[in-house]
This record gives sequence, C-alpha cells and structure tokens, in this order.
Amino acid sequence: MKVVAIIPARFGSKGLPGKNIKNFLGHPLIAWTISAALKSRIIQDVIVTTDDENIASIAKSYGASIPFLRPKKYAGDRSPIFDTIKYTLENLKTSYDIVVLLEPTSPLRSINDIDDALTKFIKNYENFDSLVSVGEVFLENPDICKTLDGDFIKPFLNTARGGIYQRQNYKKAYFPYGVVYMSKISNFLQSKTFYQNKTGYIQIQKWQCFEIDDTLDFFICEKVADKFNLSGTLIHDKVSASK
Repeated sequence: MKVVAIIPARFGSKGLPGKNIKNFLGHPLIAWTISAALKSRIIQDVIVTTDDENIASIAKSYGASIPFLRPKKYAGDRSPIFDTIKYTLENLKTSYDIVVLLEPTSPLRSINDIDDALTKFIKNYENFDSLVSVGEVFLENPDICKTLDGDFIKPFLNTARGGIYQRQNYKKAYFPYGVVYMSKISNFLQSKTFYQNKTGYIQIQKWQCFEIDDTLDFFICEKVADKFNLSGTLIHDKVSASK
C-alpha cells in the first residue's frame, strides 16, 4: 500500500506573513512538519506543494520533494485545499493508495502521531474511508459559546443546554486540529473532503490543540514546543546533516 504525504505551503498569508518559513525554535516552521513526515516508517514520499521558489528551496534542503511549483490559481486565500491536493496527485508520476495531509501550521506533533494514525487507518481499511486528528474542546465548548445580537449576547446554539454550571457536565466536543488528515485517494477525489461517511479519528493531547494563524498563535506554539522538548525529537537526522 503506497502512501504519500502532502504538505501545503503557499507564499501568501494575511494573518502572519511568511509564517511557513518563519524561524520556529531555530528552524523554519515548515521544517518541523517535513521532519515529522520523514520520520514515518509508513510514508513513502513527502511532497511539499508551494507556489514560491524560496519555500521550495528551503523545503528541499530539509529533505522534502518538490516535483513542481503550484500554479498561482491554487495558492490564493480562498483556494480550496481539495483543489491543491487534487492538482498535486494528478501531476505526480507515481500512483498512491493513501494521501496524508500535514499542515505546517500544526507543528505540535508527538514522534509517533503520524504512524499511529496510519496504523489505525490501515488496520481498519475496510471500515474507514478517511481519518482525522481531533482534540477535545474545553473552554470553547459550543454549549458555552455565545453569539452577539445587537446589544445582547445569546447562545450560539439553539440547542444549548441551560442550567449546567460545571464544564465537566457538558457533552464533550472535539475540534479537528491539523496534526494529521488521511484518506483513500479514490474516496477523497470523489467526496472532495477528508470528512466522509466513514471517517475515523485519533485523539491528540491538550497541549497539541493549537494551530498557527497569527503572531499570538506562533508565540504560544513555540513555548509549548519548547516546554515539551520537541526540538530534541522531531528534527530529522537529514536536517542536521544538511544544515
């Protein structure tokens, strides 16, 4: 069974310009995701899809493959990730069975997250069409969230339950953080999403439930990564040799 990892890293970013190659604990942010993918024992090829020559050069120096640059029409703020992945898959010379999407803006991966997810997916291949990583939502539980209506606040959900005063009593909710997404390629191309009729999951830890969209997110993720000593475990051996 052939598995390809695709790491999307376009040049433009309004929330945090240049975030994909911004220095993150001594290495470009994208290096952490490339490194985690290269550590996998199951993934055959690690592809970075980008529209930028500089990002491509940096990604290549950290061991990723960049077979071609992404057309600008697939690199805008509103470009669907499906179109990017579809274009990449259709233009690769090798055929694969499973596609793994790894977002560089989710660098807080444990060393075994990717292979644990792939192992579960492959073990349940007859039952799962796709698999995503999820983290439990705590303070932002949708039963607690509000919406603004003029001068007043109201429950975000019409079905929100009142009379519950302890967070532990709310129904648990989960958010799909970008640690890992994967799918059978045929199902992904047909459904155009990783969220399909039979989507499995792996649950990540609370400290991994962050994604980088702006400067504050970047600051938080750096502190978390440093606290959990990811710098000593995720950078691939090829990285040290190439730098």
